Amino acid sequence: MNTVPTTRREFLKLAGTVAGARLVGPSIGLGQPKLLGGADSRTDESKADYTLRIAASPIEIAHNRIVSGITYNGQFPGPLLRVKEGQQVVVDVFNDTDTPEQLHWHGQFVPTDVDGAAEEGTPYIGAHGMRRIAFTPRPSGFRFYHTHNRAGVDLHAGQYSGQVGPVYVDPKRERGHYDKEFFLVLKEFEPSFSQGGDMAQDFLAPIAKVKELEKAGESSMKASLAKGMPHGYEVGYRYFTINGRMLGHGEPVRVKEGERVLFHVLNGSATEIRSLALPGHSFKVVALDGNPVPTAAEVPVLWLGTAERISAIVEMNHPGSWIMGDLADDDRGHGMGIVIEYAGYRGKPVWTPPKPFHWNYTRFAKAGASAFTPDETFDMTFAKENAAEEGFNQWTINAARYPMAQGIVPASFHLKLGKRYRLRMHNASDDIHPIHLHRHSFELTKLAGVPTAGVMKDVVMVGGYQEVEVDFLADNPGLTLFHCHQQLHMDFGFMTLFDYG
Repeated sequence: MNTVPTTRREFLKLAGTVAGARLVGPSIGLGQPKLLGGADSRTDESKADYTLRIAASPIEIAHNRIVSGITYNGQFPGPLLRVKEGQQVVVDVFNDTDTPEQLHWHGQFVPTDVDGAAEEGTPYIGAHGMRRIAFTPRPSGFRFYHTHNRAGVDLHAGQYSGQVGPVYVDPKRERGHYDKEFFLVLKEFEPSFSQGGDMAQDFLAPIAKVKELEKAGESSMKASLAKGMPHGYEVGYRYFTINGRMLGHGEPVRVKEGERVLFHVLNGSATEIRSLALPGHSFKVVALDGNPVPTAAEVPVLWLGTAERISAIVEMNHPGSWIMGDLADDDRGHGMGIVIEYAGYRGKPVWTPPKPFHWNYTRFAKAGASAFTPDETFDMTFAKENAAEEGFNQWTINAARYPMAQGIVPASFHLKLGKRYRLRMHNASDDIHPIHLHRHSFELTKLAGVPTAGVMKDVVMVGGYQEVEVDFLADNPGLTLFHCHQQLHMDFGFMTLFDYG
């Protein structure tokens, strides 16, 4: 891919304009905490369960290798917030930056004033201000928190920064047996724009493409290139980390033979799909996006779209010193890995690639089950307008690009409380889209023509020129944001809103 450093100055100049035009919600002074989250919330005088400070800070990703970023509490990833299902939590969020911020509670069933999305009406955390937030954590399982600011062309903003942190909502009853537990956050640093390059598609299954979607997408791209347009900008990275450290520069994960180790893996990237393998071992996937799967299944490789989480148990039965890392040699070579070290074993860790493997969500589904009939179905077609905005791709849902303007945009889809809705998604582009629905979980009901049931998620990868169907229950009223979790796609139109009272 060809980098384009000659235009970075223009990008940064435009980024300053974008940042200055962001929505500014009511700022709250440091001595005036405001409580959000309902009448049953604690009093303002009570002590918060957690405090998060958003601020610029250095991140030491390797020995004598420091990058700058915006972080929570001066660290990357942000601190693990461990809360109990159904027991209210209070969080004080201080914004020590010059830019209004949003903190999104990804995967939790919270009201719109807490969710952390300006599109839904969540107030901003003002520059040099603070906000006290109260909510009741649910559902249980692996969730996370991150900024929901749009970045546009500013590669220092949004999720390109270090604003990512894990949340674990402990269930009322503990599930499963394991000896140790580790949280792994996968993240890249020092992004830059590039043109060209194809996203890997061959890891997803089922593999069936829809000919009509492929014809439409390819025709649109050919027409654009025939007019002399370049391929739209993409984002590449210089450094790759797990838990903020490049491979070989952090503490290893220390285990003992015979232990059952539960790994909670989060893809905290702004734009990248990630893989993870551990030589000589398999992962028994027990939860996707924090939700227990109907069928726990062993796989040799984990694949995660942006914002996806996987909880998997590994039986430590292959002693040695190993590299758990990305399948891509270049990414692993630039840091995307971590050492797994058995007690009594030292020396240079070993990497061996696994056999080819296709990632298929249906592997974890309820055998022989079929989804309930929905009350209504919405068809949604995703399309790309190549390099349509100063070299950046524009994205549309049903031919409509989300207007990146100030204020609340009217919802495009209208729901009724208590009804079950099916989203039939048609991807008329060659990109994989990790699709996220705020404040709800959805059930996978059809993947590339294959019916399925029982797998509950809040992000799903929709393959290039493929169709995916998901169902959700309208049980959390208010404006609800739906978008691609790839930052560059979301920032250039790939969003829409649902509403219901």
